[in-house]
Amino acid sequence: MAEAGKKTKSAEALLQKDWQVVSGFLREHPDFIRNDDDLLADLNLRLRTENIVDFGPAALARLSQAKSAEESARIELEQTARSNFHAQAQCHAAVIDILESRNNSDLARRLEEIAQLRFGLVTGVIAIESEAGVPAGWRQLEEGMTDAILGEGSLARMGRTDYTETLFWQQAEAVRSVAMLRIALVNPARQGLIAFGASDAGAFSADMGVELIAFIARVVERTAERWPVV
Repeated sequence: MAEAGKKTKSAEALLQKDWQVVSGFLREHPDFIRNDDDLLADLNLRLRTENIVDFGPAALARLSQAKSAEESARIELEQTARSNFHAQAQCHAAVIDILESRNNSDLARRLEEIAQLRFGLVTGVIAIESEAGVPAGWRQLEEGMTDAILGEGSLARMGRTDYTETLFWQQAEAVRSVAMLRIALVNPARQGLIAFGASDAGAFSADMGVELIAFIARVVERTAERWPVV
């Protein structure tokens, strides 16, 4: 028994030594097996090259470009989110300023200050259709002019307008784009609008959303109804 055990260990050691020689040879000559189809078949092996990824200079350049594009997209999303958050915060602060108005003239003054100080615009104004005059700081429109300015039945208009002088008076030359929202006073019933003017021609455009500005318009509308426009 002891003799048989010694022979087994000796055979294993010899096999291990032989394998070291064989494996060393294969490492030095890898094509020896790769080019021998019969040997590969006997060993039940098969070459598969379609899954090999070439990480050469061109591939690395493409990966770098993809990573840069992904990073740019992430930064753009973060900047957009910060801008939206800032706009919402300024809008909420503007609402508080509007609600603290003491009368309609003070409301017009506050709206202009909000446009300039909170949103960096040229001005913001309130215009109303009236034959009997309007509060100080408001713009007086003839009957039907709200539809003429905004478009018949339209709630809002963004971009350019031919009515800058009518709405912005001496500041008209500085206005390059506008945001206008319809308002309707019920005491007594009047049609009108609020308008914001920007010095940047791209500040307002027809494809922009109007949700935040429309919200301010509704607050102006309801605040003005505290004091009937006569």
